[in-house]
Amino acid sequence: MMETELVADVERETLTLKQVENEIRKVIVGQDYLIDRLLVGLLSRSHLLIEGVPGLAKTLAVKTLAQTLHLDFQRIQFTPDLLPADLVGTLIYDQKSGSFKPRKGPIFSHVVLADEINRAPAKVQAALLEAMEERQVTLGDVTYPLVEPFMVLATQNPIEQEGTYPLAEAQVDRFMMKLKLTYPSRAEEEEILSRMMVEHDFGVKAVLDRDRLLALRQVADQVHLDGKIRRYIIDLVVASRDPRAAGLDDLADLIAFGASPRATLFLARAVKGLALLRGRGYVIPEDVKELAPDVLRHRLVTTYEAEAEDVTTDDLVQRLLDRVEVP
Repeated sequence: MMETELVADVERETLTLKQVENEIRKVIVGQDYLIDRLLVGLLSRSHLLIEGVPGLAKTLAVKTLAQTLHLDFQRIQFTPDLLPADLVGTLIYDQKSGSFKPRKGPIFSHVVLADEINRAPAKVQAALLEAMEERQVTLGDVTYPLVEPFMVLATQNPIEQEGTYPLAEAQVDRFMMKLKLTYPSRAEEEEILSRMMVEHDFGVKAVLDRDRLLALRQVADQVHLDGKIRRYIIDLVVASRDPRAAGLDDLADLIAFGASPRATLFLARAVKGLALLRGRGYVIPEDVKELAPDVLRHRLVTTYEAEAEDVTTDDLVQRLLDRVEVP
């Protein structure tokens, strides 16, 4: 694509993304961080895990995003008694034909909200693995492809809360980003109170259909990622695996396992989406610094020594960003 064409495409699609954001803000007060990351995930063909205490509008934000998309949407409430078949579907015996027929579950949608995903046990969480990674579901001996686009937006409560089941590392790694939400400011809380005291229809309109979303993603793919930025991303991920080789000896005893190559790929795709969201046709180092905590925090495993010193994965990612040379 010619540079002038890319600039024109970026300008056009940035306006489209601003329309989506404006529709979401009819309902959601503040939460700039969450809204930005939802749009980055949408552009990057990836799944997001959103963590926060109850009442921070996690579910409302995802449902509002779905309203701006002219796509199929399903909300699945994860509970301790949920079964894998409740997600992916099952085979039903047809007495007339004497054969089994598939009854597809809610996973066969464009946008799936897995609400409070860590309220369900591991066998239910694992039912999402094939769908999220390979975008297909196997029922019996037949494999069914999922619709495109396909995106899982999962919310979870902090694992310290009662009645939660920690997600397995293989499950967590399927999510491009893990977002950690905090409480709104006092001014935002006042706005929430005045806006939500009376129930009314906010009139959220569908801005994107399937074809427009796919076109948006194609423009995001064309965003320029310079070789120096690529090497910076790789340096960050490799340093998380072998801090000593990167000259970060003090981190070697704090990181048990570093990030996988999936983190490199996800971070590269995510920064392209963020650049487009910011109205640029190229990625800058600040994009990498902004998204690295979200992409890496759930992929690093701390040692017992780190836990004893109350060092979190967020602390480790910040140390990596502070110490790895920026191009």
